[in-house]
Amino acid sequence: MENILDRFLRYVAVDTQSDDNSQTQPSTAKQLKLLGMLKDELLEMGVEASLDEWGYVMATIPSNCPEQDIPAVGFIAHVDTAPDASGADIKPQIIENYDGSAIALKGVEGLMLSPEDFPEMLDYKGQTLITTDGTTLLGADDKAGVAEIMDAVQYVMSHPEFKHGEIKIGFTPDEEIGRGVVKFDVKKFGAKYAYTMDGGAIGELEYENFNAAAATVTIQGRNIHPGYAKGKMLNAILIGMEFNSLLPYAQRPEHTQNYEGFYHLVSFKGSVENASFSYILRDHDIDLHQKQKAVMQRCADFINDKYGEGTATVEIRHQYYNMRKEVEPHFHIVEKVIKAMEMEGIKAKVQPIRGGTDGANLSFMGLPCPNIFAGGHNFHGKLEYVPLQSMEAASKVILNILSLYAR
Repeated sequence: MENILDRFLRYVAVDTQSDDNSQTQPSTAKQLKLLGMLKDELLEMGVEASLDEWGYVMATIPSNCPEQDIPAVGFIAHVDTAPDASGADIKPQIIENYDGSAIALKGVEGLMLSPEDFPEMLDYKGQTLITTDGTTLLGADDKAGVAEIMDAVQYVMSHPEFKHGEIKIGFTPDEEIGRGVVKFDVKKFGAKYAYTMDGGAIGELEYENFNAAAATVTIQGRNIHPGYAKGKMLNAILIGMEFNSLLPYAQRPEHTQNYEGFYHLVSFKGSVENASFSYILRDHDIDLHQKQKAVMQRCADFINDKYGEGTATVEIRHQYYNMRKEVEPHFHIVEKVIKAMEMEGIKAKVQPIRGGTDGANLSFMGLPCPNIFAGGHNFHGKLEYVPLQSMEAASKVILNILSLYAR
C-alpha cells in the first residue's frame, strides 16, 4: 500500500507542463507519460481503465451494492501544470512539524516562503508542508488532486467491505490552457454526477466560476530608421502599451476579489514593427463579461482612429462559462460534499472560483461537476505548497461522498 505522500512525490517528478501555443491534443506529449502511468496503476489495482488518443484516462469501479439504485459518480483531476513556471526537475522540500516560521526555498538564495506574506501558513502549524525549492512550481495543481483520487481508489479496491455505487475516474490533460475537456466524451465516461478535485485550501467547495475568454491584441507598427523616424515611425510596443493603458486600471487582478472580474495581461512579445499582447478576461456575471469583450474592441477602435485602420486587431476566444446555472438544479450534489466534509470535522467554505476547472465545461456538457479542495496554495508559481494533512483529508472526503450516495 503506497501512502499519499510518496504517490504525490512520484507524480510531481514527471514534467507535464502544457503549452498554449501548441495545436496538438494533448498540447505536449510529455503529459502522456503520467497519463500512461495512471492507467497502468489503475489496471494493477484491478480497475478497468483506458487511455485514449486524446489523452483521457477513464476508469470504472463497478457498484458493490447492485440491489440499490445508486447513480454513477465520477472524480476528475488534471495532470498538466501551468505554463507560468517550469514543471521540470521539481525538487520538493518536506517540512515536518511546521513551526510557523519562514521557510527557505533552498534552490534560490534568499528566497523565502513566509507567513508575513502568506499568513494562512500559520493554519498549518504542526503539520507537514511540501514546498518547492524555489526553482520550479510544485505541481500540486493538480497532482494533489490526482494523488487524492488514486489514494481513494486504492482504499476502495483493498476494502471490499466498503459500500459504494459505480465509481468513474477521469484524468485529463491541458486544463491549465483551457482545453482540458474539449474532446472529453461525457457519454463514454458514464457518470451522472462528478466532482473535480482541483480546489485550493482545505474546505474549499465551489460550484460557480468565472465566465472566461482569452484575447490576443496584435499591433502592426511601422519601423523607420530612428535617425529619420519623425512623423513616420509607429512603434508597435509603445502603441500596445497605450492600448493596455486604456483598459480599466482598477480591474486588474491585483486590485480585485470575490465576484469582481478582471482584465489580465499575461504576456507580450514584439518589436517596433509588430507586437502581440495576450490577455485573459474574467467575470462571474455574463453581462459584465460580454462588456469586457466590447471594451477590448473599443480600445482597438480608438487606436485605429488615432494611428490608422489595421494598427490594432483583437481576437477573442471563448474558454468557459459559469457553471452555477448547470449545478444548482442538482444542488443535492453540493450538499453531499458539505456533509462529507463535516464527517471529517471540516467546515465547508462555499465560494466562487476565481478561475476555472474542467468541471465548468463538463457541467455545460451535461455532467454537473462542482469543485472540491485539493489542498494546495500559491498555484502556478515557485511559492506553491501543499499541506500533507489536507491531501489526506481530501481523499477521505472522496470516500465519504461515495458512502453518502450508497446510503
